[in-house]
Amino acid sequence: MPAIDVFKNDAFSMITLTEAVNKMPHIPGRVGRIKLFQPRGVPTTSVMFEEKDGILYLVNTQPRGAPGQQNQTGKRTARTFKIPHMAVSDRVLADEIQDVRAFGSQNELAGVEMVVNDRMKTMTLSLDATLEHLRMGAVKGIILDADGSTEIYNLFTEFGVSQHAEIDFDLDNAAPASGAVRKKCTQVDRLISGELGALAHNGVHCLCGDNFWDDLTAHSEIRETYLNQQAAAQLREGIAYEVIRYGGITFENYRGKVGSVEFIDTDKAHFFPVGVPGLFIENFAPADYMETANTIGLPRYAKIAPDASFQKWVDLEVQSNPLPICTRPKVLIKAKRT
Repeated sequence: MPAIDVFKNDAFSMITLTEAVNKMPHIPGRVGRIKLFQPRGVPTTSVMFEEKDGILYLVNTQPRGAPGQQNQTGKRTARTFKIPHMAVSDRVLADEIQDVRAFGSQNELAGVEMVVNDRMKTMTLSLDATLEHLRMGAVKGIILDADGSTEIYNLFTEFGVSQHAEIDFDLDNAAPASGAVRKKCTQVDRLISGELGALAHNGVHCLCGDNFWDDLTAHSEIRETYLNQQAAAQLREGIAYEVIRYGGITFENYRGKVGSVEFIDTDKAHFFPVGVPGLFIENFAPADYMETANTIGLPRYAKIAPDASFQKWVDLEVQSNPLPICTRPKVLIKAKRT
């Protein structure tokens, strides 16, 4: 059969290709692996978050029969976010297919599939790395574009709040006060609990830059606490990109970099609560194809378009339309090493 007829096979339908790229494993990324974000497909290219302030106040005593104190009601605020669109395109030429099959052979479909799948795998992994970058931005409260400098959303600005002052853990202090690190941990937990109000959480997680992590695990207070415990072996052997728990907080050395773009500053750490329903949401909008318009969005889509004139190539595209977001950005606490 003609080479171009290969792409009319069911293996190259948009549905099959999309299913294939959605089954591919995520590129290593801790924010994705801890499943912090609740994925949610939406049929639109924007999402709205509605917020209602809960007000708690004290009621003055009054003489019996006197008018009651006027109730104070919370304000309702709606905020709309446009979901970012990311797409990666490539082109497979006839000569590239020729290299993996013999003309007129019976296994041409397998050869074409190999070339197409290899290309789409690379494209998909790049999108996965970008999604991890967006997630990390939501954890920090400022979602950046791929260049690391252009803001997509400043969640503090969008929700009309300011971030708490950065906490100095003073990890390079040669003579720290007793329990200094634990007090900083307690300060972080109090700030987060205060912002959550009546909402319960299952604990506080912290993603640390390399220098912050190194000084934390070398700190005398941490080492003395772990002394004579089974976990002390971790500190002796070195624990890059590992996890320790101290002061009620799970600390983790975060690993994230693509090219020259660092996902987290080496001297910083970012704290956030876990186990809070609706706090971290990951929205996926539908692809900009006719057949997916107004359908529930999926994490990724894949499609091919053969050259209709001379049948010399097929164009490939893999796309994702994600918006990871923290709906209460004031709970996001930032700290520095020193």
